[in-house]
Amino acid sequence: MGDAQVSSRLRYGLLGAGSRAQMYLTAIAGPHAEVAELAAWADTNPGRLEFSQEWEGRSLGSPVRFDPSELTAAITEHKLDRVIITTPDFTHADYIVEALEAGADVVVEKPLTTTEEGVKRIAEAVERTGRNVVVTFNYRYSPRNWALKKLISEGEIGEVTAVHFEWLLDTAHGADYFRRWHREKDKSGGLLIHKASHHFDLVNWWLGDVPTKVYASGGLRFYGAENARARGITERPERGTTDHPARDAFSLDLRTDPVFKGLYYDQEHHDGYLRDRDVFDEGITIEDNMSLVVDYRRGSSMAYTLSAHGPWEGYTVYVNGTKGRAELTVVERGAVALDDEGYVVVDPSARPDVVVDDGARPVSEKLLVQKQFESAVEVPIPEGVGAHGGADDDLLREVFRGPQEDPLGRAAGWPDGVRAVAVGLAGNTSLETGNAVRINDLDLGVAAGLSGLE
Repeated sequence: MGDAQVSSRLRYGLLGAGSRAQMYLTAIAGPHAEVAELAAWADTNPGRLEFSQEWEGRSLGSPVRFDPSELTAAITEHKLDRVIITTPDFTHADYIVEALEAGADVVVEKPLTTTEEGVKRIAEAVERTGRNVVVTFNYRYSPRNWALKKLISEGEIGEVTAVHFEWLLDTAHGADYFRRWHREKDKSGGLLIHKASHHFDLVNWWLGDVPTKVYASGGLRFYGAENARARGITERPERGTTDHPARDAFSLDLRTDPVFKGLYYDQEHHDGYLRDRDVFDEGITIEDNMSLVVDYRRGSSMAYTLSAHGPWEGYTVYVNGTKGRAELTVVERGAVALDDEGYVVVDPSARPDVVVDDGARPVSEKLLVQKQFESAVEVPIPEGVGAHGGADDDLLREVFRGPQEDPLGRAAGWPDGVRAVAVGLAGNTSLETGNAVRINDLDLGVAAGLSGLE
């Protein structure tokens, strides 16, 4: 690589070297190395930086380490163009605002933030600095999802009148939110913020519309100590990485997966963070079952359900319009595989007799469209490349190489992040009060107008 090519690379900083950071690091070290350079990085746990530096032999050069509390100095001293933020959700707003004000653009994992105050602060910083924030909603790039977007935008089913959207998390993936910091609502905002912001963004994007009112119902109905006792589950080990005889299929042993072991188990001595806590213990404050009704500005509505303890994982979307109906059904994992001792298999290749998602393609997916007075027709779904249903490769290409020609508008900016998280914020308020909540009654400051929510 010549000097001219090297000098044209953007200089990146990274905050947070946990599991979600790995796809960005792999992209910088590999397919996008000629346009991106990791100049500096930080994590509250130095062991995660060491593991990430060496994982799978990737070459990241010699990024400078800095303390997360010294972000402004790092941006200035190391002339960072952009900062990638993959830290716990409740820290996003602080880091986004600091990076913008220090002169760097931001790439942030969803959700944009977890609170109304965080939304306000980010919006004010964007206005004040004129800098850019990209929210990585990778599900927009999955072929099955943009195929549905294309169908709707081309008017195949007319004007949308109603959407039914059910997302089922299984007892491997869904349970995982109850083992780690996500289980505390003040850190993640609950699944309506952390997980469902993906889903709310999809619907906002599919419809090309703005949410206006939310009513929510739900609670912690499966995980947690109280629910376990009600079902006769008593003695439990405090964590999954143990040889305790009460260990079961809900226990995650970090020793069985090299990435979990390297990123978390081997680094516990630095900060005491446990990635494998029991899903049936005390102190869980998020919900595991939620149902919402969401109204949209142009008159349509959505019925949404999320459950986090299903036997399989995937989602169904039914979109009713004035000319017909579209149906998208996706099975991302057909069953949760167990080993011969009854524990969840972390590596699907260990059980070839069980059909599970390989990380790139779902077990099954089908998109149907049926116009009024006609039979249903299956719509072909293009082959995708990369994880998350063939989404990540296209997402990373846009993140590191800029906007591509795209009539479907898959790239998401911070206003999209606001519109997605606003549904979750209103939903959480509705859960607390028992009332429907108008989104323009949330205290979002200038963000409401800038995101079209007023």
